[in-house]
Amino acid sequence: MTVTNSAQVLTINAGSSSIKFALYALDPEPKIAFDGTIDDIGGAHSRFTVHGSTSDQVDRLFPIPERVTAVNVLVDWLLTRLQPDSLAAISHRVVFGSADYGSTRRVDSFLLSDLYDAVTSDPEHLPLEIHLIEVLQQHFPLASHFACFDSHFHARMAPVASMLAIPRRYIDAGVKRLGFHGLSCAYLMRALTIADANQAQGKVIIAHLGGGASITAIENGVSQDTSMGLTPASGMMMGERTGDIDPGLAWHLARTDGMTAATFNHMVNYESGLIGVSGSSADVRVLLARENHDKHAREAIDLFCYQGRKTICAMAGAIDGMQTLIFTGGIGEHSAAIRTRICAGLSHLGITLDAASNSGGAAIISRAGAAVTVRVMHTDEQWMLADQARVALAEQASSHAQVFAPEN
Repeated sequence: MTVTNSAQVLTINAGSSSIKFALYALDPEPKIAFDGTIDDIGGAHSRFTVHGSTSDQVDRLFPIPERVTAVNVLVDWLLTRLQPDSLAAISHRVVFGSADYGSTRRVDSFLLSDLYDAVTSDPEHLPLEIHLIEVLQQHFPLASHFACFDSHFHARMAPVASMLAIPRRYIDAGVKRLGFHGLSCAYLMRALTIADANQAQGKVIIAHLGGGASITAIENGVSQDTSMGLTPASGMMMGERTGDIDPGLAWHLARTDGMTAATFNHMVNYESGLIGVSGSSADVRVLLARENHDKHAREAIDLFCYQGRKTICAMAGAIDGMQTLIFTGGIGEHSAAIRTRICAGLSHLGITLDAASNSGGAAIISRAGAAVTVRVMHTDEQWMLADQARVALAEQASSHAQVFAPEN
């Protein structure tokens, strides 16, 4: 089925080894038409899947050796479904972003130049994101292309939360903690406002636990602190990332193992976390199934839950307690066992789970009357990308109308 309705937005969400995409109709809020993913880019078993109408269904397993090929696979498929003039906008998630950009900015040569300059700050995400922007601009030149910045949600953090204890010359050059998973946080706070506006204006901690993991402290709807910092590798342990480590480890491994800066960066982002500690898998489901007979799998799960619990405590300290705890992300939303283990050490903060609600997949899993409401919520960065593009298109139309309005 070739889509031709121009009141549509394509969303692009590129990770370090995956590309998620979706098409939304604006009527008036975004309504999904199809969504898909290219997973395990660089692996022998890359997967290209699309969910939508019968004609849009795709499920292919084949090797995609690197990112350029992945982009070609995606664009070739999109061109069979979308005419060059069929889109009002393409909304790109950009992991890195200066507070000066705002939440959403139309892509132009000046922005692309800034993103190229920033590649060294996030070599795992930005090169693929920039490449996607440029290729899709070529094929869909009539669409408005918007960059939606994942760090913007955290732009109002106080200096004491964003500042790094490094030499002043780097601080003055703008090197600081940025935070990530901002689009997810924005979506969840919108959803929480709909569910319970009073809770949304209180003290909220979001535990986004997936392949990437972060804990964010929010008060009065504003991010006050978050565990990820200058890069997505910082904070708590993740699927393949170390999280926070002693910076002296880089010097130690350089002397003892001859490790270069590039090799260290690869280790930190792709060989550590759950897969590093377990030596076998970054998938919590696999590790939970093995832990009774695999010591390393058990250690990986124990460490992940310990660091999650400890990081939640740290975020509670940033906002003097909490009233709502939200679990989200692939692990946070779907693993009752991980939620149980993390919360088991948080009773001093007023967190007590109802075992039946937790195992049964309820939206609220805390005990009745508990001081802290614990929620399990689905996040949707793709929808947020579409909605930000919708707002940007409306602002763009309003601006054009004002420019060409007749004088009285």
